[in-house]
Amino acid sequence: MKIPFFLALAIAPFVCALARAATDPALKFITPADDPSYHAPPDDPRLPRVLLIGDSISIGYTLPVREQLRGVANVHRPAQNCGPTQMGLVDLDGWLGGRHWDLIHFNFGLHDLKYITAEGEMSDPVHGHQLSPLPVYEKNLRALVARLKRTGAKLIYATTTPVPAGCGFRVEGDERYYNAAAVRIMRENGIAIDDLAAVVKPQQAKIQNPNDVHFTPEGSRILGAAVAASIRAGLAR
Repeated sequence: MKIPFFLALAIAPFVCALARAATDPALKFITPADDPSYHAPPDDPRLPRVLLIGDSISIGYTLPVREQLRGVANVHRPAQNCGPTQMGLVDLDGWLGGRHWDLIHFNFGLHDLKYITAEGEMSDPVHGHQLSPLPVYEKNLRALVARLKRTGAKLIYATTTPVPAGCGFRVEGDERYYNAAAVRIMRENGIAIDDLAAVVKPQQAKIQNPNDVHFTPEGSRILGAAVAASIRAGLAR
């Protein structure tokens, strides 16, 4: 499946070698000027600083998290879709921005488990391979965790939300294997886990778009409430 030319132009700012060439064409690409999720809120110096790192699922719950934590924390995120672990390895220092963070809530997975061709085009599983096969994902995630731990921030890892049937270049249920690996790594490193996959699963049909990894507005609000609760608990530790 060829990526349309207009879409290639849209994802150009996110492209870095193979990782960025594999940005999900199903995503709605919005510039930082257009999406309030990308806008850095003014910091209240009396409040802790929180950074959300994640893909389009996290973009969807950024504003609900900010609303839930109004008066509790300054909630920031990178002004982009943070994509797969490969992108994280390249861009993480930029996302951290050399600034102090009290807590970092992060996720990688949905982009890592999707299928691409050798040329970096979206693919079905028969004709492609996963962008980050499980051993690569584990290696990359360990490197990202090591870097995040050096910030001194409290860390929370969000499990990857479910992949439903009919997504085309992802396989239903693959997130379970990636989550199992991620949970093992987090436990080894004493990192708290925000189990968003468990939040979604009982109500998946109601809050997730059909044949799509993305969520309805209500779904994003439900995820936002779960994320905000995990951040409140993390800040209290």
